[in-house]
Amino acid sequence: MNQIRAFLKEFIGIVVVAFFLAMILRSFVIEGRWIPTGSMLPTIQVGDRVMVNKFIYRFKEPQRGDIVVFEPPAIINQKDDFIKRIIGLPGDKIEVKDGKVWVNDEALEEPYIAEPPNYEYGPVKVPEHALFVMGDNRNMSYDSHLWNGWLTDDHLKGQAFLIYWPLNHLRIFD
Repeated sequence: MNQIRAFLKEFIGIVVVAFFLAMILRSFVIEGRWIPTGSMLPTIQVGDRVMVNKFIYRFKEPQRGDIVVFEPPAIINQKDDFIKRIIGLPGDKIEVKDGKVWVNDEALEEPYIAEPPNYEYGPVKVPEHALFVMGDNRNMSYDSHLWNGWLTDDHLKGQAFLIYWPLNHLRIFD
């Protein structure tokens, strides 16, 4: 009987410690996210699960090309977090024309997009402490080109770095 009691006590202690470690990791370090829309096709499929590094932007600045999870700007009245690719950084001039995205008057090479954009936008200048983000599915993404506002860097939740489910989609982002 004492062995069973000792086993249960140790088992409960392990479960409690594991629970608290998991909560700390999920809150501050790394988190899994489920993708509900096709705005990042073909890079991320509907239903994929991605891992998000939640502390990376405490040590480095966001970079063009990063795939980020963020709280959408209040002006667009959305509650659920978004996932998009950073296209413009503070001070960049952004324009969409001739089926291409132009940053500082240079067309981006974008092998990751579903199809070229079928709209015109800009030119606009990205303000300080703001980012211009777009989905890889350019023509079916609710992103910076449709908002009357900016994604401010304080809304960033982290950088997506890995598709971990389903296993046949397993991939680390560049």
